[in-house]
Amino acid sequence: MEEKKNSAGSNFLVQGSILAAAGLIVRLIGLLYKIPMTRILGDEGIGYYNTAYEIYNIGLILSSYSLPLAVSKLIAAKEQEKKHGDSRRVFNCGIAVGVFAGGLMSVILIIGADRIATGIFNSPGSALPLKVMAPTIFVFAVMGVFRGFFQGHGDMIPTSISQVVEQLVHAAVSIWASYDFMRRFADSANPASYGAAGGTLGTFIGALCAFFVLAVMFVAYRRTEGKGRSEVNENGSPTADYSRLMKLLLLTFVPIILSQFVYQLSGSVDNSMFGIIMGGKGLSESERLSLLGIYGGKYRLLTNVPVAIASSLGASMIPSIVMSRIKGEGEEVKRKIYMTIKFNMLLAIPCSFGMLSLASPLMRLVFGDGRSLTAMLLMIGSPAVIFFSLSTVTNAVLQGIDEMRKSVTHSAVSLIIHVGLVYIMLEKLNMGVYGLVIGNVSFALVVCALNWISIGQRLKYKQEIKTTFILPAISAALMGVAARLIYTGIYAGLCSILPVSGGLLNACAVLVTVAVAAAFYGFLLVKTGAVNKTELKSMPMGRLFLRFMR
Repeated sequence: MEEKKNSAGSNFLVQGSILAAAGLIVRLIGLLYKIPMTRILGDEGIGYYNTAYEIYNIGLILSSYSLPLAVSKLIAAKEQEKKHGDSRRVFNCGIAVGVFAGGLMSVILIIGADRIATGIFNSPGSALPLKVMAPTIFVFAVMGVFRGFFQGHGDMIPTSISQVVEQLVHAAVSIWASYDFMRRFADSANPASYGAAGGTLGTFIGALCAFFVLAVMFVAYRRTEGKGRSEVNENGSPTADYSRLMKLLLLTFVPIILSQFVYQLSGSVDNSMFGIIMGGKGLSESERLSLLGIYGGKYRLLTNVPVAIASSLGASMIPSIVMSRIKGEGEEVKRKIYMTIKFNMLLAIPCSFGMLSLASPLMRLVFGDGRSLTAMLLMIGSPAVIFFSLSTVTNAVLQGIDEMRKSVTHSAVSLIIHVGLVYIMLEKLNMGVYGLVIGNVSFALVVCALNWISIGQRLKYKQEIKTTFILPAISAALMGVAARLIYTGIYAGLCSILPVSGGLLNACAVLVTVAVAAAFYGFLLVKTGAVNKTELKSMPMGRLFLRFMR
């Protein structure tokens, strides 16, 4: 009986891992297609692309980014209460909100692109790619409701498949369109801006394809699992009015929007402050955008890959926590929080130490960039992987226990500190792009600390420290030292026996080093007691790993 309960309780972690695997695949595809795209557009073009993407991201957050979470949370609650009629009406309300909010924001960005890009970000060349990308918000808003529907039913597979399809199409179209637009508009005043617009076209086409995949899956679901369900509530209660459900959705949706908006705003604030302050110090638009291209298109892109795991685990945890709270299972809620945070840290901590020890080889492998500037940015900013992963998961916990206001407040406090810190580093200390990296780390650190305090107060919960943080950090530090030594030895050995280019030798050395280091880290986790047999069994692939260790 206990085994069955543990299996059911850990299902959210398995579903979250499915979504995390898809998120990781999506980020890896994003890395792979950014390699040729960066070489096509150059640092300046990537700077335009990233600036437009930051503006688009803010518009997406303000309109519909959090709609899947809100819909999944409400549908999970209604399904747990056997209110299937209410669940369907929540979905319909979500579609209405998505169409209105997504459509309105798309129109605003198309009309105001020039004014926003020039007046706020001091980057006129970012207006064109923003206009091309803006309609994606409408598609994403409606698509997000479908994703929230499936996630609310505890099924992460449709979302995972649609994300992979979206990114594959996005990558293919972005590479082709970037090259085509750069060639087609080579004689224009700013060909890099047109090339960036080609890159943003891939975002729109990818979203359309993902929406089509989800729509097909939704129709198939309605014909099978949903066929036998009536339009009334199974528990005998009357179906709630649309007005009441719409109000409930908005009360859930708006705080999450505010939380995500403030949380994600730091990137746009960085771009805006960097453009204005460094422009005042004499840097041209081309020089500023090149540095922002390195910061956003290389450093942040690489560090965001492992953070995708935290985002996915958080998305799967919210409906699961809601269900456990409705059933009055307080201890089960705490257990889910503990396992999610621990599983996330077991992955994020070694990624951070790995990026610290192999910064230059990784930048050379992924972007073909061996400059000391890019390697130093990754080394200084590698702790952001840990702090953003933890803050993302703890934000999801606060949303799952109806403490969305705390999430908003914490992000706002951190943003205020972040703005002051970045201003001092840019204006007074002349730290340039290094100031942005340090600010990026400090922002997530403050959010982590505040979220940690609130969760402890609200749930009387205290995360276990030794096996969640200390032992994984010690194991990861030893792994990082070993990885550097292994890489140096392999690279030197290959150079002495193989007459091939340095890029190929670096790639071989990095891939072998990562594989050996990962196995060594797993061995250290077991030997130090950071994970036990029971925890391994509840983790994805844990039973297989346990047999391997034996």
